[in-house]
Amino acid sequence: MILVTLGTQKQQFNRLLDYIEASNIKDKIIVQAGHTKYYSKKMKIFDFISYDEMNEYINKADLIITHAGTGSIITPLKMGKKVVACPRLKEYDEHVDDHQTQLVDIFYEEGYILKLNEENDLNELLKNIKNFKPKKYISNSSNFIKKLKDEMEK
Repeated sequence: MILVTLGTQKQQFNRLLDYIEASNIKDKIIVQAGHTKYYSKKMKIFDFISYDEMNEYINKADLIITHAGTGSIITPLKMGKKVVACPRLKEYDEHVDDHQTQLVDIFYEEGYILKLNEENDLNELLKNIKNFKPKKYISNSSNFIKKLKDEMEK
């Protein structure tokens, strides 16, 4: 089972669901869509789910595909899950700025996740996910915040 999380932002994030809809995924797909309205025969879509339900879905999932919210990435990493993250972008009115791009880049460069964006293909990422061994997540907030600040100042 694949769990897709879009967070709770008011902005739509149809782009990520479009990637999934166009993919070759045959697994069961559960989506927490938040405020994003989307119709699909391929995905079971919920607007919001409780914290406990979310943790149950994460625990059952073989893969998490998510927007680049910090909690949406860190929670499954702490549970030892493989994560593909796609940043919400300002240019598509998916967020107020592009900070999610910086978050994805840092988590990707550190070896925690795979990233999905306009430069790659979800089907290719899914082929590679079987061999991807994510770095074990150990909280190191102060070091992470420093790296994030350094990245944002560039």
